[in-house]
Amino acid sequence: MAEYGYFLATEEFGPAELVEQARMAEQAGFESLWISDHFHPWNAAQGQSPFVWSVIGALAEAVSLPVGTAVTCPTLRMHPAVVAQAAATSAVMTHGRFRLGVGSGEALNEHILGTRWPPAHVRLDMLEEAVQVMRQLFTGEEINHYGKHYTVENARLYTVPDEPVPIDVSGFGSKATSLASRVGDGYITMTPDPALVEQFRKGGGGSKPVSGGLKVCYGSDRDEAVRTVRRLWSNQLLPGEMGQILPSPRHFEQLEPLVTEEQVADAMVCGDDTDAHVSALSAFAEAGFDRVYVGQIGPDQRGFFDFYRTKVLPQLQSSN
Repeated sequence: MAEYGYFLATEEFGPAELVEQARMAEQAGFESLWISDHFHPWNAAQGQSPFVWSVIGALAEAVSLPVGTAVTCPTLRMHPAVVAQAAATSAVMTHGRFRLGVGSGEALNEHILGTRWPPAHVRLDMLEEAVQVMRQLFTGEEINHYGKHYTVENARLYTVPDEPVPIDVSGFGSKATSLASRVGDGYITMTPDPALVEQFRKGGGGSKPVSGGLKVCYGSDRDEAVRTVRRLWSNQLLPGEMGQILPSPRHFEQLEPLVTEEQVADAMVCGDDTDAHVSALSAFAEAGFDRVYVGQIGPDQRGFFDFYRTKVLPQLQSSN
């Protein structure tokens, strides 16, 4: 049985809006929350980028839903020891309902301190060591770590949850999926690909949770919804590794002409066709995902939550 959650976009909405969306998500019947962790938005039209850990503190007081990051990069912009402290505090504030989703990151967010942006295989190596450091700190014991990428001396987290924070590892290709199956408490990927789910489970992931997500644009005017997606989230349809290597929002803006309205209409769920929304989310469940998160693009948040509360979620839940 798949669980359906709501995906909070810190790139598009400010802190107060995100907290209000979380409240509406809980009222609509969503079972959990994901929240992105960015320093920059993908483009200026999105226009936001609050510090995720402050928002999570507010969410802990506003709703009772489980919360996870999708995803935090604990390697360059923030040292894994600092991420561990933030995650442990989040888990305490949510009474153990927090999962730390981690990934190898994007230059857009991680190069801002002037650090060289490493190639993919180095980023994965750094991520594996970062997970090791964080797991040690989650014990609440003093640790010393002298590794290839990180040094930690006389570090101890005094505020820790009763159980170590679960770490879900994001992966979009075979190498990252292999890492997730080896070191993750769960797996995150953003396409309903049963082959990746199978690789994770057979590679050591077993019955650990697999989570995925997508963005949609609900609205009564499908053409207007398509235009909204293209204006705000055309970055989702850029090919190859550009999402990982471009360093600033303006570079993504320069590539927006590559993405047409026709491509958006073909690739994204836009409009108010209930069957289209149900089918897109069901594809993840059918591929073996345990948790599926959906985020609404654009300003019509109230309409989206009403639509999902009355039409989409009942169908999804009845098919479980």
